[in-house]
Amino acid sequence: MKTKKSSKTGTPDVVLIGAGIMSATLGVLLKKLNPSMSISIFERLDRVTAESSDPWNNAGTGHSAFCELNYTPQLPDGSVEIKKAIQIAESFEVSKEFWAYLVENEIIDSPDTFIHNIPHMSFVWGNENVEYLHKRFEALSSHHLFRGMEYTEDKEVINNWVPLVMTGRDPEEKVAATRMQLGTDVNFGMLTKYMFDYLEKQNGVNLCLNHEVSDLSRNSDSSWTIEVKNRETNRSRDVKTKFVFIGAGGGSLLLLEKSNIPEGKGFGGFPVSGQWLVCNKPEIIEQHQAKVYGKASVGSPPMSVPHLDTRVIDGKKALLFGPYAGFSTKFLKNGSYLDLPSSIKLNNIKPMLAAGIHNIPLTKYLIDQVRQSPEDRLEALKEYLPEARLEDWELEKAGQRVQVIKKDKKEGGVLEFGTEMVTAADGSLAALLGASPGASTSVSIMIDLIHRCFKEAKTDEWQDGFRKIIPSFGSPLSANEDLAAKTRAWTTDVLQLNASHLEEGITA
Repeated sequence: MKTKKSSKTGTPDVVLIGAGIMSATLGVLLKKLNPSMSISIFERLDRVTAESSDPWNNAGTGHSAFCELNYTPQLPDGSVEIKKAIQIAESFEVSKEFWAYLVENEIIDSPDTFIHNIPHMSFVWGNENVEYLHKRFEALSSHHLFRGMEYTEDKEVINNWVPLVMTGRDPEEKVAATRMQLGTDVNFGMLTKYMFDYLEKQNGVNLCLNHEVSDLSRNSDSSWTIEVKNRETNRSRDVKTKFVFIGAGGGSLLLLEKSNIPEGKGFGGFPVSGQWLVCNKPEIIEQHQAKVYGKASVGSPPMSVPHLDTRVIDGKKALLFGPYAGFSTKFLKNGSYLDLPSSIKLNNIKPMLAAGIHNIPLTKYLIDQVRQSPEDRLEALKEYLPEARLEDWELEKAGQRVQVIKKDKKEGGVLEFGTEMVTAADGSLAALLGASPGASTSVSIMIDLIHRCFKEAKTDEWQDGFRKIIPSFGSPLSANEDLAAKTRAWTTDVLQLNASHLEEGITA
């Protein structure tokens, strides 16, 4: 059916593309900093958080680098690099400050609807891995953001922490684990819904579901014209705006390419799909209370780091294992198989080919993952739960992620794991590419975006506004031990992240 064109136009100050955690965070920040700002949000699906922010599509780990071993690589000299881990831990503390602000200002009714205290653990086996984990513990525990981390090679202690992991394990096998009691599980879908509920009540905010941005072009005055199609009526209209944020998850790359900004040239995307094993036995679920992360297989992407994961989704306790990686040419779970081929342009084909050549182990890993049988997946699970039975677990689809490929002078092109913010030189457009740990660090990412794209960000009024929302604003928590302790105590209290609250409101 041919798309009908409507002459109706709008002129919001800001257009947000995609109704996920990033757009919600940016929208709330901007309305708090400037209540008179008008914002239009366009989401191609019929509900908010339907893609990457949905709890079944998102790992739910409050990524604070407490347990994720891929954030602390071992260097050639044997030492462990913790710079990225500190950066992520600091960003998550900033996110918690923002969420505590939302609770105190009654934008969120109750913190236990979206965040729970779940210990974060790293678990390894074998002499080499045990040696690495001990070095990692020594490096991290020396920094105040990781104060309270515990390390043990004692099997009885680990059995006390996570009995399912130790039951049936070879008594001669050397094992080690770390634990941070302060770890969290976050339902980013529920958190995002709260923020959109707030935004919809504000003057000048318009949330349009079932609306797909099909094109965008820059005007001579540096504003943008966005072509938006209503997927229900098949009518399309133009919307003119001063600023565009492309926060469409895996769909961001295709829209960035349509913008034709020079800063977006050369970027490509490599899609990785995922699946979970979900436990269907309440008596098993009740025996585990932790997020247990292990070491990734050689060549595997960070989103595929195996973990045995206690989750709280819609007030119900769940136990997941995975994710098992796969490959699809879709950039979104609800996307098109033409996404990958249509993203290949003259300006990015060289970086994409170079990245492919340099990541042969990743390609082999994904092929092996796609070919896995149920018995193969069970064997992977048994590395964490030695007595696991196939009939106690069901296979469910996880989210779709698009890893960033970018130009590199030395390699030609490199595959990046993480998030990448691309902004136009004049600050009129920004696009967020990549995946983990995006949701957990969304607040820091959006504060950085505002400073890049809004000249008002440096005014006294907006700086004061930031400090009201983020008490530590302007003072890096990684370098200020006293402030970090003070803000962590405050967020722990407001978000009710204490041991006595652990089991309240959670049912298996």
